[in-house]
Amino acid sequence: MPFPIINSIASWVLKQRIHQIELFLKYPNEVQEDLLLNLIRNCEETVIGKKYDFASVKSYQTFIDRVPVSHYEDLEPLIEETRKGYQNIFWHTPIKWFAKSSGTTNAKSKFIPVSTAALEDCHYKGSKDLLAMYLHNNPESNLFLGKSLRLGGSSQIYANNNTYFGDLSAILIENMPLWAEFSSTPSNKTSLMSEWETKLAAIIHETKTENVTSFAGVPSWMMVLMQRILNETGHTQLLDLWPNLEVYFHGGVSFEPYREQYQKLLPKPDFKYYEIYNASEGFFAIQDLNYSNDLLLMLDYGIFYEFIPMSTFSTPDEKIIRLAEVELDTNYAVVITTNSGLWRYMIGDTVRFTSISPYRIRVSGRTKHHINVFGEELMVENTDKALALTCQALHCSIKDYTVAPIFMQGKEKGAHEWMIEFDQSPDSVAAFAELLDNHLQSVNSDYEAKRYNNMTLNPLKLNVARKNLFYDWLKERDKLGGQNKIPRLSNQRDYLEQLIQLQHSASL
Repeated sequence: MPFPIINSIASWVLKQRIHQIELFLKYPNEVQEDLLLNLIRNCEETVIGKKYDFASVKSYQTFIDRVPVSHYEDLEPLIEETRKGYQNIFWHTPIKWFAKSSGTTNAKSKFIPVSTAALEDCHYKGSKDLLAMYLHNNPESNLFLGKSLRLGGSSQIYANNNTYFGDLSAILIENMPLWAEFSSTPSNKTSLMSEWETKLAAIIHETKTENVTSFAGVPSWMMVLMQRILNETGHTQLLDLWPNLEVYFHGGVSFEPYREQYQKLLPKPDFKYYEIYNASEGFFAIQDLNYSNDLLLMLDYGIFYEFIPMSTFSTPDEKIIRLAEVELDTNYAVVITTNSGLWRYMIGDTVRFTSISPYRIRVSGRTKHHINVFGEELMVENTDKALALTCQALHCSIKDYTVAPIFMQGKEKGAHEWMIEFDQSPDSVAAFAELLDNHLQSVNSDYEAKRYNNMTLNPLKLNVARKNLFYDWLKERDKLGGQNKIPRLSNQRDYLEQLIQLQHSASL
C-alpha cells in the first residue's frame, strides 16, 4: 500500500480518537469517575461483585469503604480458580489469558488475568494511540514503508483447562489481527519461541534482510539483540544495516542508563525515542511529544487510578487519594481498578507527576525496589539519573547494576553497595565511585543529608561485575529474555549476595 494512503488512514484514525482524548484532557476526573462506575455496573453479578454488593455502590466513597486495596497474594486463590476454567469471578466475561508477571526474579511467578476487554480497549488501543501520536508529531514519517522489529516473550499453554499463559508481549502477538504480522518482524512463530539463545539466532536470521524502520522492546534486552546483530553482520552501527531506521518504542525499564549506548549505535541526529508505560496489568501512559521524558496518563483505557504518597506508604498513616488530589513532584505508589477485574490492585510501581493539566507522569521506581534503610528514600529514578550523569562526565557506559544497603554494625556506619557491569569501563573506578556518590547527593536531598560529613552513611562501595555476570545470574534462574528485569534497588542484600557469590565462583 503506498505510504500516502497509509498516512491518510493513520490521520483518519487519529481524528477519530482526538475528541475522546480531548474529553479526558478537559474533564479527566469526571472521565475517571464514570469509568469506575461502569466497571462496577458490569461486574455486579461476579463473585467479587456479590461479595462487596456492587449493585448498591453508587459512589467512589462507597467503593473504597467496601473494597480493600489488594496485593497479588490476596487474589491468588481466586486467580488459580480462574486458571482452572471457572469464570465470572473477577470479570463478567470469560478470561482465558494470563500474563505471566514480567520482570520478577522470584522463583514464584504471578499470573495476571487479561480479559478480551483489556486486550481490545487497553493494550491494543494504547498501541494504536502510540502510532497515531507519533505520526501526528512526525507527518513526514516513513514508518510504514518498512517493518517494526519487535522483541517479545514466549507463550506456553496451561494444561487441559483451555487457559493460556505467557509474557504479555506474547499474548498480544498471539491475539493480534493477521494483517498486523505483515508490518512486523520477526514472524509470530519466531517471536513466540521460548528458548532465548535459539530465538536470538532466529530473529537475526529473519530480520537482517528486512527494511526495518523501528524497534519495539525492553531497552536492556534490545541492546543484547542489537550488539549480537552487529557482531554477526560485521557492521559498526545499525544504520549501516537498516538506513531507514527512525524511532525506537521502548518501555519496561528506565532508558537513561542505556541512552548513550543507543546513541552510539544509532548516530542519527533526528532519530527518535518514544517511551510507553505498560505492564501485565494494563497500558497506562504514552510519550505524546517528540523529545520528551514525560508520559501522558491515558484515562479512558478501562483503568481507574488511585495513588498512595510514598511518604505514608506502609505506615499507620498511609492514605490513598484519587487523581484529582495528586501533587507535582511527589512519589506515589499506583493502585488500579481495571477491565480485567483487578479491584484496587497494588501494581508495585511508583510514579511522580510532572504536570497536572494534562496529567503527565514519569515512572520513578518500584515500591519494593527502593532503599530506605537509613531514611535516604533512594528511588530508581535517582540512581538512573546519577549513573547517566556520571557516565556522561567520564565517557563510559553500563550494561546493568543493582544496589543494596550495608547495614550498620556496632560503631560502623551504614553505606550502599553497588554491583555494576560496564559496557565501556571508566579510566578510574575510584573516580567513578566518587563522582557517582556526588551525583546521588545532587539528585536526592535525603541521601545528601545522610552523607553529610559521613554522619549516617559512608561513601558508597562499588563492585565491578565481570562480563555477563547479570546475564548468567538471570540464566541460572531461567529468566533470560523477554520482559525480565534486574532488580535495581533493594532494602535487603539477597540479590547482591547472590551476584557476589556467582562472581566469586567464576574466579575460582
